[in-house]
Amino acid sequence: MEDALHTVLSVAQRLQPITVPLHDALDKILAQDIRAPDPLPPYRASVKDGYAVVASDGPGEYPIITESRAGNDGVGVTVTPRTVAYVTTGGPIPDGADAVVQVEDTEQIKDASGESKRVRILVQTSQGVDIRPVGFDIEKDALVLRSGERLGSSEIGLLATVGVMMVKVYPSPTIAVLSTGDELVEPTTGCLSRGQIRDSNRAMLLAATIQQHCKVLDLGIARDDEKNLERILDKAISSEIDILLTSGGVSMGDRDFVKPLLEKKGTIYFNRVLMKPGKPLTFAEIFVKSTEETAAKKILAFGLPGNPVSCLVCFHLFIVPTIRCLSGWANPHLLRLHARLVQPIKTDSVRPEFHRAIIRWKVNDGSGNPGFVAESTGHQMSSRLLSMKSANAMLELPATGSVLSAGTSVSAIIISDISNFAVGENFLSLDSDPAMQRSTSHKQTVIESQDTEIRVAILTVSDTVASGVGPDRSGPRAVSVVNSSSERLGGARVVAAAVVPDEVGKIKDVLQRWSDVDKMDLILTLGGTGFTPRDVTPEATKSLIEKETPGLLYVMMQESLKVTPFAMLSRSAAGIRGSTLIINMPGNPNAVAECMEALMPALKHALKQIRGDKREKNPRHVPHADAAPADTWERSYMSASVGSVPGSCSH
Repeated sequence: MEDALHTVLSVAQRLQPITVPLHDALDKILAQDIRAPDPLPPYRASVKDGYAVVASDGPGEYPIITESRAGNDGVGVTVTPRTVAYVTTGGPIPDGADAVVQVEDTEQIKDASGESKRVRILVQTSQGVDIRPVGFDIEKDALVLRSGERLGSSEIGLLATVGVMMVKVYPSPTIAVLSTGDELVEPTTGCLSRGQIRDSNRAMLLAATIQQHCKVLDLGIARDDEKNLERILDKAISSEIDILLTSGGVSMGDRDFVKPLLEKKGTIYFNRVLMKPGKPLTFAEIFVKSTEETAAKKILAFGLPGNPVSCLVCFHLFIVPTIRCLSGWANPHLLRLHARLVQPIKTDSVRPEFHRAIIRWKVNDGSGNPGFVAESTGHQMSSRLLSMKSANAMLELPATGSVLSAGTSVSAIIISDISNFAVGENFLSLDSDPAMQRSTSHKQTVIESQDTEIRVAILTVSDTVASGVGPDRSGPRAVSVVNSSSERLGGARVVAAAVVPDEVGKIKDVLQRWSDVDKMDLILTLGGTGFTPRDVTPEATKSLIEKETPGLLYVMMQESLKVTPFAMLSRSAAGIRGSTLIINMPGNPNAVAECMEALMPALKHALKQIRGDKREKNPRHVPHADAAPADTWERSYMSASVGSVPGSCSH
């Protein structure tokens, strides 16, 4: 297999770069270096809301001679000794000032009319405090992004920051998919006649190709007729495709015409691979001559086996790296890691086997240490597509013919996002091991229950994530927010995480189990709170909660409205079921963080009250007169939140 993949990747070449608008560049590989055309910030900027001062003046009472707010140029007035200027976070520092004193370290002095024209500075500061110099974040001409980097959301933000709205990237390939075989009928067929089977390979390959962000061309089903098959292949070759995938017709039968036709059209590099499953795999290179309308090109053609499992295993092992290579990835290979076997597995005596499995993280992997464990998906026959169901890895088993005992460490090739999993008997949740969180923050696994003060569960509600079409970005972010705020929440720890589609029944099943059986203290649901027909998270939640907690929703709404008016479209619900607090959160990762921060001051107290902690029934009451003014709190909070951009309140 390694030799065959090396051959494929040596033939594959990255596609010619194209220039696309910024909003089309996500997940593409950058094909140019990006440098900053100007410094950031382009002027001296205040880090906090406060007063621009001359540091050497020290504490005292000073007149406020001007205001410098974010968005204006701050030009026109100079701060001289014994004067100050009011500045907001991000606002330009007026000439003459060399430090900023935050609002919390000042007292306003109001005149008879109630206006604040003077301020009392309470602390001694020094030059440069709370001022971002010109170019502090990014210097002019600094290399911001290198060619070859993959453009995620942060990189898109950087491109916007430096004003790049059109960017050169490597395009994703266009892939044509064809099924062959007289026995195949469309999946829509009702009753099957004798000798017929529904075509699963084409639907499976089209979905797998789309999952790799490629354009697809569906060539349908071709009968085992050489002339008909050749006409279909010629039509595909003449179209604008980069990769041709056929399934079936590559074995040793007298009507397996794919291999001889590929040989007729191009160069075959290999037609069998020493592997199980996937032995009858053919790889060819087809050259297409230039015409008046089109330039010369080459097409990489793969004759995949007809058995569904063999077909999909070959797709993961060969097609995915090829797609990555054409798309500009520097390292197109799939991720590998080591996992210990949960049960013994017999190896094949002739061919290395790629055994389908589910891997997860455990505090004790069987060796007394934390690590990944691997559980077989069951009977591994290449026609049994059920062996691929839920599999997130393929175990690389050597051809020894021996039995690998439980606890044996084996190499595992990751074939899907292992944060996606089904909720049910094999329900998986997230380990809180710090090392695990640092190295594999998106991996969700079974947790060994440990004593904690506050047990938290995270439920992502999304058709897209549940179906495997898109990654779960909200769940890992919520886990990170909770775990990083553990002390503020009274020792909170995420002990379970799951993904379900936007279906009331499935949402209720998980919420009820976590509340009534697992006795979670806090459940956060992410997504499904908007206006679309599939947004049903509030309905599922309201049918279960026994006491509503509208105050939590009010605080979340207030926080989100500071950034986007679309926050008012949220239909979130929150309430208590038994000893569990359930809160519907937005599906946007940034909005999750913002809402959690807004709830943080009271959440620890609320959770302990729900638990019946008598010490929490009468917390010390702060008289309203002694509390910080609302505008002071708001400025302080907004200062802490600078740079975060909550999204809409629906997933």
